[in-house]
Amino acid sequence: MGQSGFDEWIAQRYELLWPELFDEELIAATVGILHELAGSNAALEFGVGTGRIAVPLSRTGVRVRGIELSPAMAARLRAQPGGSAVDVTVGDFARMKVGTDFGLVYLLRNTITNLTTQDAQTDAFRNAAAHLRPGGYFLIENYVPALRLLPPGQRTRVFTTTDTHLGFETYDVAEQIAVSHHYWTIDGEVRTFSSTHRYAWPSELDLMATIAGMARRGRWAGWRREPFTEHSSGHVTVWQRGE
Repeated sequence: MGQSGFDEWIAQRYELLWPELFDEELIAATVGILHELAGSNAALEFGVGTGRIAVPLSRTGVRVRGIELSPAMAARLRAQPGGSAVDVTVGDFARMKVGTDFGLVYLLRNTITNLTTQDAQTDAFRNAAAHLRPGGYFLIENYVPALRLLPPGQRTRVFTTTDTHLGFETYDVAEQIAVSHHYWTIDGEVRTFSSTHRYAWPSELDLMATIAGMARRGRWAGWRREPFTEHSSGHVTVWQRGE
């Protein structure tokens, strides 16, 4: 099993470090689509984290399970209000098995890129299909690689600058790898965090789904079902397992 860089310090400050993820309208839109896809069936979140989406989804009546690589993030989920409703297993979501009869498997916020080889990402698609009942759905939220924003010869792109947070990525185009670097000023101290990602194009994810026996059923630019175009910086995509 691999290792997660999301340690105790990050787990306890997750909302502070990435506040944009906790926008109430964003959470409501996300939960609404996931509830619609799950229907009366159980749902499984790959990379469940601290339960940002799993906990409110469980409050809608959907039975939610989660797989999470970081023990610290899983502990934070269990400790928060409503966390006990989500059964979380610590493990690698590309391989860990927790059942075979889910109506929905979902993976949010670019987490597929935390798997840093094409084989591991393809394994995650196969594992999702193995957990789904016939006709069940697999949903991924992921960014579109921003390579066209890089001037010729540059390998670095700044993606956020605030009074407390500087974030930038460095790209290795030959290996299809991006490393995200974060510098936070928290309580008067500067904290740093870096994570390695294998970026993947939407069409590549479609191929992985086909290999796993799933077909695409929808792709939007965001959680309000905005049309996906050549200018979209991210996508929400749904595939369905065959009957």
